[in-house]
Amino acid sequence: MAEHSREAEPTLFSSVYAGSVGFYARMLKAGTVCFDTEARVNHHDKSHNRCRIAGAGGVLTLTVPIEKPASWRGFMVRDMRISEHGDWRRIHRGALFSAYGKTPYFEYIAPELYAIFERGDRWLIDFNLAIHNLVVDFLDLPITSVPKPALLSGSAEAVIDRHNAQANVEYYQIRAQKYGFIPDLSILDLLMNTGREAIFTLNALNAL
Repeated sequence: MAEHSREAEPTLFSSVYAGSVGFYARMLKAGTVCFDTEARVNHHDKSHNRCRIAGAGGVLTLTVPIEKPASWRGFMVRDMRISEHGDWRRIHRGALFSAYGKTPYFEYIAPELYAIFERGDRWLIDFNLAIHNLVVDFLDLPITSVPKPALLSGSAEAVIDRHNAQANVEYYQIRAQKYGFIPDLSILDLLMNTGREAIFTLNALNAL
C-alpha cells in the first residue's frame, strides 16, 4: 500500500457499510481519509448500515439492524449499536455467497470477509471499519485512514455515500448477460468480479 505524506490533509468521509464503487473512487482520489464518527444520525438515513449488491434476482439491499436509541436527539454514528435481530449475520453471509459464490475472486476474500461477520462487533463503526480495511488491503488501494484531526471538527462536511450518476463506468459483472450492467453497487461487487483490477475502474471514475 502506498504511503502518504503526514502533511496530507485528510478528507472527511461518512462511515458506511461496504460503500459504493463511486464512494471508493472518491476515497482513492482523496488518498488520506478519516471517518466522521461524530456525525448526527438522521433516523431516515440508512446509508451508514446498508449496502447494495447484485443478487441472484437483481439488486439486493443488505441492512445491518441497529438498536433503536432512547432518543434520536444528539445520537451520533459512534452510538449506533448493532442489533442481533433476525440472525442478520447468517443472512448476509448467505446473500453474499448466493450473489458472488461463482465470481473469480470470491474464494480468495470470503474467509476473511466471513470472519468479520462472525467476530460479533457490537458497534457499527467497528464493523464498517473492519470491512473497509479488508477491502483496501485486498485491493492494495493507496488509501490511508487516519484519526479525525481536531481541526476538522465542525469545519468540514463529510463525503456521504449516495447513489450518483458518476458511477457509470462499466466493469465485468458475472450476471451482466442477464440483467445488463448494474451501476452504484457496493465496492464488494467490484472486488468480487475484478479483484485488483478494480483500481482501473476507480481511476476511470475519477477521470470523468
